[in-house]
Amino acid sequence: MTTPPPVPGPTPSVGTAAHGLRDRTVVLIGGASGIGLRVAHQAVAGGARVVLGGRSAERLATAARSLGDAATWRTVDVTDRPSLAAFFEPLERVDHLLTTAGTYQVGPMLELSDEDAESPFVSKFWGQYHAVRLAAPKLAADGSVVLMSGAAGARPPGPAPAYAACNAALEGLGRGLAVELAPVRVNVVSPGTVDGNLWQGRPAEAREQAFAQYRRDTLLHRLATEDEIAHAILYLFGNGYTTGSTVYPDGGYTLR
Repeated sequence: MTTPPPVPGPTPSVGTAAHGLRDRTVVLIGGASGIGLRVAHQAVAGGARVVLGGRSAERLATAARSLGDAATWRTVDVTDRPSLAAFFEPLERVDHLLTTAGTYQVGPMLELSDEDAESPFVSKFWGQYHAVRLAAPKLAADGSVVLMSGAAGARPPGPAPAYAACNAALEGLGRGLAVELAPVRVNVVSPGTVDGNLWQGRPAEAREQAFAQYRRDTLLHRLATEDEIAHAILYLFGNGYTTGSTVYPDGGYTLR
């Protein structure tokens, strides 16, 4: 499939950050909670319009209310290509895209079923891949895509090889898409363990063990906040000369 040329955007002005988010359209699949919602709040504070996507209409509506008139939403399932196509079809233009949505299993190769082992690729890798593919005709020429990877791709914290491979593959996907979609910028954010929404639904004992291990393993001896990861994403939206890069807001975890 030939990728249509990107939608023209405003001419970048030297010295501005992201050349500004004001009056830009930021699409956040997975934006109803966690890091995606924090990105939404920071983007709206910068003057952007946000389009939230996710599977739960109730959560999306609640998130949109918290953001005010600058937010709209519609349901979407990243593992369902017709659903993704329907999500992007009404949009005239996409200035920045982030997809944090994904549901998958993590564990040792010798214990997981084939279906569970494949789940990070089905949801996290192919979900982001197809979101970018369907958004591509509507991406502004000076816009950007940020893919969501994870520090486990560079330093696996335990036996979860398929999950580690998925995160590493997303970094390669970011570099490949940066070449194909230029001048649209494509970058990857690869956070470590974050004290936020993702972990709240997990058993308390497992959560505290993981948190304690991460504090020991990272240079800063603490977990990230969702706002810190969101700030890194806003940087990647905003810096007009960064493309094909992976940013690790992981407190130095990958250096140990």
